[in-house]
Amino acid sequence: MKESKRIYIFDTTLRDGEQSPGASMNTEEKIKIAIQLQKLGVDIIEAGFAAASPGDFDAIRRICEVVDKSTVCSLARAVERDIVQAGEALAHANHKRIHTFIATSPIHMEHKLKMRPDEVIRRAVEAVKLAKTFTDDVEFSCEDAGRSEMPFLKEILDAVIEAGATTLNIPDTVGYRLPQEMGAMVKELYEHVGERAIISVHCHNDLGLAVANSLFSVMNGAKQIECTINGLGERAGNAALEEVVMAMRTRSDIFEGIETGINTKEIYPTSRLVAAITGIEPQPNKAIVGKNAFAHESGIHQDGVLKCQETYEIMRAEDIGLEKNNRIVLGKHSGRHAFKERLEALGFDLSPEDMNRAFERFKVLADKKKEIFDDDIRMLIANEITNIPQTYELVGLQIADCSSGVPSAAVTIRHNGEEITDAGIGDGTIDAIFKTIDRISGHSGILKDYRVEAVSQGKDALAKVVVNVQFDESKSAVIGHGLSIDTMLASAKAYIGALNSYLSMLPSDCQIESCEGI
Repeated sequence: MKESKRIYIFDTTLRDGEQSPGASMNTEEKIKIAIQLQKLGVDIIEAGFAAASPGDFDAIRRICEVVDKSTVCSLARAVERDIVQAGEALAHANHKRIHTFIATSPIHMEHKLKMRPDEVIRRAVEAVKLAKTFTDDVEFSCEDAGRSEMPFLKEILDAVIEAGATTLNIPDTVGYRLPQEMGAMVKELYEHVGERAIISVHCHNDLGLAVANSLFSVMNGAKQIECTINGLGERAGNAALEEVVMAMRTRSDIFEGIETGINTKEIYPTSRLVAAITGIEPQPNKAIVGKNAFAHESGIHQDGVLKCQETYEIMRAEDIGLEKNNRIVLGKHSGRHAFKERLEALGFDLSPEDMNRAFERFKVLADKKKEIFDDDIRMLIANEITNIPQTYELVGLQIADCSSGVPSAAVTIRHNGEEITDAGIGDGTIDAIFKTIDRISGHSGILKDYRVEAVSQGKDALAKVVVNVQFDESKSAVIGHGLSIDTMLASAKAYIGALNSYLSMLPSDCQIESCEGI
């Protein structure tokens, strides 16, 4: 493969993606996603913002311990403390990058930074030089480049190249540019920079153009695309990794010779893992990974696909890791070997301990369901195999039918080896369950969001419940997941999961001043 045809994939799911409202992840969840991103073949994993909190610092540090092929990156403002924190968090990475940024648009420099252009250039140069003392791989971003003036962009890029920056990111931070405009901007900067550094783009989706803008940028000289799984990110999100990769692969007639290092068969498993952990499901008609992306209801379409798949499908579902033709039926009589093989086929590589735990949970589920589907297994693994300390564990739940009187719930929870049972009433059954858990644990939560959906088909489908709960007004809300055929039981599990996640982050959850992404 010629280097000039190689497009690097920079994934920022763990940084910009986590900035999606309600998508906050704890350290163990970030580690799981990072491992999967490496398996997917991502070149650079932006693992977080080291200076944002001790929790982010620790997550980056621990990701460096388990990711050995992909480059691990930390974002840092053009501020000495940020860069030092990033360098220290990345200290033990096999491959590391510091990604520093400062705003370059007139509106940002005047109203947000309150700095003159020459001051911005000086700060940028100082930041890059400091970052170079920690790693040779330094990326510099012109925040709000989409609304910056071209002469100033060229001036600051020249300066940071001289200071040692090896990748130059041109973000459309507010999703303002049209594809032709983005392409023209990248082309002019690419011709100006030449081979002195790699041009990267980071496109937001405020006008629904992030993927198009990224593709037009590649066609005009960009060699790195910054994106997220499922298009997660601030506001309307970022360019979706699965879309930019599959667009270039499917339309190889346009993107002739262009390749990425992505193993496309890991796209669907990665999408499902991120959705399960963040609780944010892609819309059903989402390109590539949506539930309807390869579904056909129209009789004409069904007839065509049955006769020749290419009549209505420009990609094969198998190419993104969605195995449509598997007919190995798993149920309560299935053995460990069959279960292990199915996990491997779905892309899960579990330790012996996790494998044993997963199999035990599978057998419990199989006793309740007639047939276990792949989506059941994916959700089971994503929800159950976790290293989050189980400070509180649900042992039992009994509810009273609200139609016969006041809604009530009796809950038994194990804490420090002791089982505690209490009962309470509420405005509804869910309210009664949550209030009872609050009383037992001594932690009162405020429910910010509650969602329930069926994981797979059938009347015995697993119910997946996702809750967003705030246990401390001074801290962000946390996400909890619950899985059960019984929706009430899933709700109780989700709430306790959120509580355990909150407690696991207490020692390191100390946010600094808010800082914007790019």
